[in-house]
Amino acid sequence: MADGDPDIVATGSRIVYENRWMRVREDAIRRRDGSTGIYGVIEKDDFVVVVPVHEDGSITLVQQFRYPVGARFWEFCQGMWGGPDADPALAAAHELAEETGLAAETLTEAGFLYEGYGTMRQGFRVFLATGLTQGEARPEIEEQDMISRRVPRAELERMLRAGEIQDSVTVAAWGLLLIKGLV
Repeated sequence: MADGDPDIVATGSRIVYENRWMRVREDAIRRRDGSTGIYGVIEKDDFVVVVPVHEDGSITLVQQFRYPVGARFWEFCQGMWGGPDADPALAAAHELAEETGLAAETLTEAGFLYEGYGTMRQGFRVFLATGLTQGEARPEIEEQDMISRRVPRAELERMLRAGEIQDSVTVAAWGLLLIKGLV
């Protein structure tokens, strides 16, 4: 490979599993040094994470059972809506209303991050939701166990420091908002 070539090149690919939410593929690869191998990739549509901050500085969190790890966790609203071509701001407004019943006067996009780019081709856009009004939540069937709770900022940050919030997307979203001076 020449100096400008990619470090890893796919020489073949096959789908090993697929459903309506995800696809798992296995690629045959060649590395820069000429050695070969395989690489497993999970493909999922990008999603949004929404951080609802109320006028008094409190934040609304949601909690639900996360089947792969077998436990309930507190996190920010997040999800996919409308497929890969959906407007992320519309998706954020939809997820916020669906999971918490909140409507935001303003949705500010803070940035885009990848969730786990060592194995997954999926990223997420972080939105700050302000100017909030309360309505009724409309959870999907998969979210029927979801609860929401409004916490003071100090309580959120205590939960983060204590490791009570273990969702990396939530931790990254809060960090991004902090370093950008949005909260």
